Order: sequence, then C-alpha cells, then structure tokens
Amino acid sequence: MIEPDTSPYLRLLRNRIDLCRIPFSERGSRLLLLRTEDHFSIRLAERWFKLENQLAAYRDRPPLVDEWQLTDGDGQPLSFDLTTYPHCVIARTDIGDFTFTFVDPETLLVALPAARCGVTFHAHLDHAQTDRRGGTLRLTGQIKRSLAYTVNAPLHHNETASISAIEQMIRLRIDASEGGRALLVNITPRLGLNRWVPEPAKAIEAAARRWHDWFAAVPEVAAPYREQYYYAWWIMRAGLISTRFYTTREAMTPSKLHYVGAWQWDNFFHAMAYRHVEPRLAQDQLRLLLDHQREDGMIPDAIHDEGTVTHMVTPIDADVTKPPLIAWAAWKLYEQDGDREFLDEIYEPLVRWNNWWFAKNDVDGNGLCEYQHPYSSGLDDSPLWDAGMPVESPDLNTCLYLQQETLAKIADVLGEKKDAEMWSQRADNMLRHLLRTGWDADAGLFWATHNGKRIEVVTPFNLYPLITGQMPPEIAARLVGHLTDTRKFWPRYPIPTVALDDPKHDPLQMWRGPTWVNINYLFIEGLQRSGYADVARELRCRTLDLISGQPDIYEYYHPQTGANPPKAASIFGWSAAIYIDLVIQGSGNR
Repeated sequence: MIEPDTSPYLRLLRNRIDLCRIPFSERGSRLLLLRTEDHFSIRLAERWFKLENQLAAYRDRPPLVDEWQLTDGDGQPLSFDLTTYPHCVIARTDIGDFTFTFVDPETLLVALPAARCGVTFHAHLDHAQTDRRGGTLRLTGQIKRSLAYTVNAPLHHNETASISAIEQMIRLRIDASEGGRALLVNITPRLGLNRWVPEPAKAIEAAARRWHDWFAAVPEVAAPYREQYYYAWWIMRAGLISTRFYTTREAMTPSKLHYVGAWQWDNFFHAMAYRHVEPRLAQDQLRLLLDHQREDGMIPDAIHDEGTVTHMVTPIDADVTKPPLIAWAAWKLYEQDGDREFLDEIYEPLVRWNNWWFAKNDVDGNGLCEYQHPYSSGLDDSPLWDAGMPVESPDLNTCLYLQQETLAKIADVLGEKKDAEMWSQRADNMLRHLLRTGWDADAGLFWATHNGKRIEVVTPFNLYPLITGQMPPEIAARLVGHLTDTRKFWPRYPIPTVALDDPKHDPLQMWRGPTWVNINYLFIEGLQRSGYADVARELRCRTLDLISGQPDIYEYYHPQTGANPPKAASIFGWSAAIYIDLVIQGSGNR
C-alpha cells in the first residue's frame, strides 16, 4: 500500500500545493480545487469561447462551484486545517477529516469523517434537481455542463435553492457515522454521469499509486535539486488535459490557471521533459500541432477544445503562429529514443511548415524572413515591435537556420540524401545572409529591422545567431562578451530580455526585462555548440538556482532578485520542463 509516509515522493511534496496559486488537480482533468479563507471552489480549465467570444475570458469567469463549506451535522460551518499531497487534500476539523481525491479526470471524491456532517456550496448552473442519493445540476445553452453529486450515506437534508437564474445553492446534511462514506462530485460535458461511489480508502490508495509511479519513473538527480525537481514533475503531470474536440492529443497547458489550451512553442519545451518518461507523450505534444496544420503549411499559434488560434486582429490584423522550432524539438526526441518512424511520420509536414515561412514572410526577397505579427515571435510585449510590423529579426532567422539544419539531419536518417544536401545548403545560405545583412561589427550585434531601418533596442535576440554554433570565432567572442557583460545581460539571474542598461528595460513587464528560462535554455545549447562550455555551465547553474529559489515555478522572473513579477503565471509548464532537463544535464544523466 502506498501511503504518504511510505512514498518518499509524496512525503517530499507535502503541503507544496497551497490551493491559492497552486490548485489541486490531476492528469487530464479540467477541474481545479482552490481555497479562499474558509471555503473551497472548483474552477474549470476551459475557455468557453463559444459563450464569451473572448480568448482570455476564462481568467475572469467565476468558479463553477464556489462557497464550498464543510459543516457539522447541524449545518454549522467548520474551521479546518489543510494538509496537501499530490494525490489528496486533507481538511482536518473538530469532527474528523474530509479528504479530497480524484477518482478520474472529471470526478472528485470527498471521503467523509465518521460523524454526522455536511457540505454547502454554490454552483453557477441554471438547472437543479435533487434525488434520493444527491442531485444533478446543469448548464444549458451553447455551453453544456453537468454536475452530479452523490452520497453513499443517509441524506438527512438535501436542498437546492435558486440564488439567480444562473446560480444555485446546495445544502447537504449527511449521516456518515458508520465510516467509509463519501461524497462524489462529477463535472462533465458528456451526457453520461458518474454516480458510482467507490470505497474511499481504495480511491485514495489508487490516486497515491498513480502519483508514486509517475515520480518513480523519472531519472534520479543530485540531492540539492530533488524537492523542486519532483515539484516540477508534479506540474508536468497535473498540467495535462485529456483529449476533447480540437484537443486531439493529451496535451500540457502552459498553466491550468492562466493559459488554457496548448501553445505551439510551449509544447516544444514541454516535450523536452516528457522524453525522459513517456516518449509517446513527448511526441504527441508535436503531433497535436501538426494535426491542425493549415493547407498552406502554417502551424497554429494555439489550440484549445473549441478551435485553433491562427489569426488575430490585435494589436494588428495578421496571421499568428510561433517561432519555427518544431524540427529542433523533434530531433531532440529522436536523440533520446531513436524512433525513426516518428521522423518519417512528420518529415513532410515539417517541410511544408518551413516552406510557408519563406513563401509568406520573406517580403523583400533577401533570403531572411520577417514576423508579420508580434505574437508570432512569442515575445509579445518586446520593444522590438514598438515601431510596428513587419520586423526582420535575428531570432526568427536563427530558428529558421536551426530548422533547416535539423531537416538535413532528418532527411539523412530517412535516406533522403539529396534532400539532406539541399537542406544543408539552404542552412548555410541563411547563415551567410544573416552575417551579410544583420551583423554590425562596430556594435558587435545583429540588429532587427523594420522597413529596412535598424531597431535601436538591445536584447538577447540581437545575440541569437550565437545559438547556431556556426559563428566565426571573432563574432562569437563579441556576442559572448555582450552576454556576460554585467551591465547588460549578466546580472545575478541572467538573461534579461532587454539589456539592463537599455532605456526600455523594465524587469516587471513581460519580455521587456524579466528573465525567461526558455531563452536561457537555447543560449545554454548555443554556448555549448560554440565552444563556451564554462559559460554554458555557469548559465545553467544560475538558471537552476533561479527556479529553485521560489516556492512555485513561474512564467518569468526578476533578473536581479529572482522574485516572480506580479503578473507572472504560476505552475508554469515550460519553466518546469526546462528545470527538469537542466537538472538531468547537471546530474550527469545526459
């Protein structure tokens, strides 16, 4: 039997889930259990775009279940102390413990204390009906959801009352004094409801086993990193959503609280972690994107249950995608698992994707591509876009170099020798274009341009060609000199996304100064490829120290203090994935 005290992983993560910025959830689930003072709530990691016609409206939507209070047998609210584990949440009260666990991705079970007890909650649903074991509530209209609550103990009181047309209140008083009793809550878009209440002890044990086995399968790492490492693996499992409609594969969300869906380049970095435990899951992060590739070859910016994001009208009207790193990610999976069949499966879609960039985005025909929409860069608020679009940027063309370099490797593995030679030649040509068009020997930088005019802001993206590992030695030395300059990009926690001494540096605004660890990850690889192993090692250590220094794992960080800026999303996927991969590197497992 797996118990918290017998599993080192469950014990290590005791009380890491605070139910405030870190919700209790489960692999594949859209349900997020949270706490506010003396009550719980359940939010749904769902967009509901058809209802609200806003991509980000889910962030402000009220919880589906709110004001959930635990009561005694007379209906009086109980105060409680919480203990959390990956597999369960224990609310300790004067009459005993209420223990929350997941039975399946759509169903929460609450093991009840052996006493007369109760529960009250509000539900933002428009129809309610009670029955002898509990009741059902439904949301009707364009978005349909059902909630069934079921008790396997005598119900002494089961009342629903309408607070408004779209909000119901439920009061339950239960005689659970015989022990082994539970309340089951099933929230689903499906017609069928789960109303079968399992034995609570067995349900809690099954959840503990699922989590223990997940942690036990990951590579061992050095002791100083273990606690944050296993927390990162918790994020990588709890953040997964199951297949539904357009979400054709099990997919990792950037953050179930803040970014609902799957984003293109987030998926590339998520795959870096999954390749260490579930190769198929890692591959599916890429397959999901290719499932929705457009006929012209473009890959969507994001995918959610109800559709894809391929075009936006703000801040300008243009197609939206993300930097072309999918081939780079696929090759890393191949290096781990040697799955030639996967490369064969995706080769032609990758070729179409690469062709789209040059067909649609090399407006001036100089062999280098431009971003047509700022969000296609992934660097949404960067000052690189302040002067307008399109922008010919060194980071995009570095990614295109990496893509064509990787396509050459894939073609070679597949026996497509002519293709391999062609892609190698195209990659070399891009490098020459970058050096001829973008390099400024006086400044020691590669400049981004808008309508042929230099964009006078210094960012690490001006150093991006270093990542190719193919810069002439004198140019590589200049770029590394900028990178390691403490006045520019080498504070306590590198790499700020605008140089520290640039007038547009703001350490609190996304992409205008904070450190983003996915950028660090690419530079660590580039430094290694360029022969600067010591600098790469130092950047890796500082990146690990940065992520280890906070109780959660965030979207981005203050480059001087390491704190999370107020708007940085919590439980962030690619930061967790990168932490995992860098810890494994540093522990000598790669």
